[in-house]
Amino acid sequence: MSERHTRISVSRTARKGGVVMPGERIVPEEVPIAFSYGGSSHAVMMATPDDLEDFAVGFSLTEGIIGSTGEISSIEIVDGDLGIDVQVTLADDVEDALRARRRSMAGPVGCGLCGIESIEQAVRKVPDVSGSPLALTHGDIVRAANLLNEAQPLHRETRAVHGAGFYIPGQGLSAVREDVGRHNALDKLCGAVIRSGNTGIGGAVVVTSRISVEMVQKTAILGASILIAISAPTALAIRTAEDAGMTLVALVRGDDFEIFTHPHRISPESIADVA
Repeated sequence: MSERHTRISVSRTARKGGVVMPGERIVPEEVPIAFSYGGSSHAVMMATPDDLEDFAVGFSLTEGIIGSTGEISSIEIVDGDLGIDVQVTLADDVEDALRARRRSMAGPVGCGLCGIESIEQAVRKVPDVSGSPLALTHGDIVRAANLLNEAQPLHRETRAVHGAGFYIPGQGLSAVREDVGRHNALDKLCGAVIRSGNTGIGGAVVVTSRISVEMVQKTAILGASILIAISAPTALAIRTAEDAGMTLVALVRGDDFEIFTHPHRISPESIADVA
């Protein structure tokens, strides 16, 4: 399997004097990852080439191809000269449903999986997570962001990837995944969580990126009712979180953050003792 980073030579300019010096930089790899189902290519993502089983499961779940890990029979990772083919074998009835979906999406557009269906998919209704009993304190929010910052080895080396973690109050981060793509990092996290036998109900998703509508959709499909972000959300992401009954927390900066939707899940515990 491809390495997830590589070392390259660079020329560095000193801050004083303008002197150019030779140096070295670690940069993340970005590789075409093809997801194939039943021998047919479904999608190609540019991604960091690690945690690919998690990626396959998470992508399959958040794209509505499967409803549970039990609907996947096997996953095979095949390295190629130009990229990696992730070959997913589905249960027979699930594979039949995917074939029917492909036929209904094929039309006069060139790519086959684009067009009107894609617009409907982009604004799809997400699961309602309003009934979730999960609650966090102000300290939990700060702690989750701090823990994610500390649990990103690839980002520390490259400063060029996104991170996504699953925070369980009283336990910390049960899983963290990194990728050059923010959606990919979240898909990998979703796959890691459900492959461990858990659901999203008992924890919160915390991410380093901005929050677009897709990030809210994926979090809701996982079943998590709280999404925490270092950066800001879009207006559509806020509306989608509101409709889904999801608590959206963003712009976490030190002890400060903003709660955009459903603030009742966050209690104002003192954050003075947050590590």
